[in-house]
Amino acid sequence: MKHVVIVGGGFAGLNAARVLGGQKGVRVTLIDKRNHHLFQPLLYQVATAGLSPAEIAAPIRTLLSRYNNISVLQAEVQAVDAQSCAVKTDHETIPYDYLILACGASHSYFGNEHWEPHAPGLKTIEQATEIRRRVLSAFEQAERAQDKADLKRHLTFVIVGAGPTGVELAGAIAEMSRFTLSREFTSIDPSLTRVILVEAGPRILPMFSDAQSATAMRDLEKIGVQVWTSSMVSSIDEDGVEIGDERVQSATVVWAAGVKAPALNE
Repeated sequence: MKHVVIVGGGFAGLNAARVLGGQKGVRVTLIDKRNHHLFQPLLYQVATAGLSPAEIAAPIRTLLSRYNNISVLQAEVQAVDAQSCAVKTDHETIPYDYLILACGASHSYFGNEHWEPHAPGLKTIEQATEIRRRVLSAFEQAERAQDKADLKRHLTFVIVGAGPTGVELAGAIAEMSRFTLSREFTSIDPSLTRVILVEAGPRILPMFSDAQSATAMRDLEKIGVQVWTSSMVSSIDEDGVEIGDERVQSATVVWAAGVKAPALNE
């Protein structure tokens, strides 16, 4: 019986396991450092309090429980030994006949990893709930603000990166501030929230057609999102962002620009 090891329980790993599930002569081990499959496209809804984490996550074991030839192991893969055909995890070393790497991707700060505490990415439930905490806390802090500068800083949200994640997140924050929260505060007007979507390239959603990009930009501007294209972020700290020569004071910055592969066998 051949042993197939799948690293990663995302869309690719889960679908590979399902294809191999029930096949004769094949034994499958799926390894993931988390015990749940995450529907990442809806993470922005968790980050803006539209959905709860449980609505976009499901146990990997439950999803694969119907297949007798599949076992699930929660562990973190540390390295792959291609010479001896083995995967080294923080729990044990697992031999394989065939290996499927479906490890996904993490955020890339392009050498500026020190920005991460001030501008979290949006790849995991933990990051989504942290962004939600920061977004909702910003409105609460704005309600308590004693001067206009502090008020403006807390009501300014900067999203760096105008791919699908950045566009969805910017739109969701704008809609939440203008419709959901507009009548829930007494000292501030959440509808005056400033949402800035920053893109280093010449247009948003560069992986889509020019027409689709233009439509998305018009839709964002209709709900109050300011779209800054051809704008490079040069610095991020706890008080805001430097975009070229311009300084934007903001209490909440989210990173949605760039991804990198996992650091296996580096």
